[in-house]
Amino acid sequence: MNFRSFVDALKADGDIAEINSEKDPNLEVAAIIRRSCETDDKAALFNNVKGAQDGLFRILGGPGSLRHESKGKYGRLARHVGLPPDANMRQVLDKMLSAKGAEPKPPRVVETGACKENKLFGDQIDLEKLPTPLIHKSDGGKYIQTYGMHVFKTPDGKWTNWSIARAMVHDKNHLVGLVIPPQHIWQIWDMWRKEGKDVPWALAFGVPPAAIMASSTPMPESVSEGEYVGAMTGTAIDVVKCETNDLFVPANSEIVLEGTLSTTETASEGPFGEMHGYVFQGDSHMCPKFKVDCITHRNDAILPVSSCGKLTDETHTMIGSLNAAEARQLCQESGLPITDAFMPFTSQVTWMALRVDTAKLRDMKTDSKTFSKRVGDLIFNNKVGYTTHRIILVGDDIDVYDDKAVMWAFSTRCRPHDDEIFYHDVRAFPLIPYNGHGAHDKVKGGKVVSDALMPVEYTTGKNWEAASFEESYPEEVKQKVLSEWRAMGFEQ
Repeated sequence: MNFRSFVDALKADGDIAEINSEKDPNLEVAAIIRRSCETDDKAALFNNVKGAQDGLFRILGGPGSLRHESKGKYGRLARHVGLPPDANMRQVLDKMLSAKGAEPKPPRVVETGACKENKLFGDQIDLEKLPTPLIHKSDGGKYIQTYGMHVFKTPDGKWTNWSIARAMVHDKNHLVGLVIPPQHIWQIWDMWRKEGKDVPWALAFGVPPAAIMASSTPMPESVSEGEYVGAMTGTAIDVVKCETNDLFVPANSEIVLEGTLSTTETASEGPFGEMHGYVFQGDSHMCPKFKVDCITHRNDAILPVSSCGKLTDETHTMIGSLNAAEARQLCQESGLPITDAFMPFTSQVTWMALRVDTAKLRDMKTDSKTFSKRVGDLIFNNKVGYTTHRIILVGDDIDVYDDKAVMWAFSTRCRPHDDEIFYHDVRAFPLIPYNGHGAHDKVKGGKVVSDALMPVEYTTGKNWEAASFEESYPEEVKQKVLSEWRAMGFEQ
């Protein structure tokens, strides 16, 4: 519930590389972060960013990325939700879903907080003088917003939304960033647009880690992430009123930008190296402008930064994982025998693997086409299916959290076309390169359910064993091999 405590926890876990020598935010900082993400190494804490002054700012890179399996692969995500660093992915996602059956706890309004230690207004604000990182050399600008939390409220005040969407520095007191349908940020922007008013807005960096997890989760419309976090943790988040509008932000935030999101003014945004691992030169779009009227921040503030790209960083570990968790819940609530769901990182989280309880499947007396269509109709017509383009159905013997196991099942059990149901009229995710830059409809279609269940799993049950160390040898042989492994000269 406190970003500084989260940083301290990572230090205690041996999961922080604290860098005190001066580093340049012009590509050098992001290059270090990107390398650490691609090698599953420590999170980088830059205490001496070139150009930083008056407490704005230090940088923490890779706050939600992976570590090597020997160090606790999902430790950083586990620390986001108060779990020990050796927690597995299922435990992390179950913790996030635990809020579903708990009493919502609205945020608690307090008079002040650490985010109010310093305040800047009017001419004191110059976004172009901040040490905002240039993350990829072909990006269209410096992206200050990669791991912060936008705060919006509907015109009637009934729904407060916390969400993540990228934004870059446009000029001295403006950002410009993605506001695209069907995301909640666009829905609220559209409500204010119809009223002919700009949108009151805040952007909080270094918020409680549980809050940034909730902001990455595909919540149903009208569900406020602040109440969800309170339900999940059992503790109400302390929030404080903004200086220039009626929004509330976490009181212990590192940095807060306040102002308005225009419903009339736009500027060029992008290109940007997104979660699928590409930067398309010249790929810019006109997007709404954010006007910054006030900046408040903690002393010696820390800006969390995601250097997005090829595997693995926060855009995969959080967007993909939390999306899958919601899909699991949706399937179970709809009576489908799904025990686990995960979006394999090796697919750049464009695939979703669903593990089926095949005993319950056989009780349904169904067939591949009928079951596949029922799953596809449910997920692809729900917000949880927006970023997903392939659903893979697998049996009890496949661990969906193991990319190699999912690929093995998909490539050996699903016959192309014959074991697949295609969806041409559902909403597509335009950021996937084959949509936004392919010779296809950018916003519709291109989705499929691939059934990697063998036919006998619908009728009599599994009739094979894997040709593997786990399944091909007696327990006593396996134990003897394992006990002598290192003595024989092996390391892993």
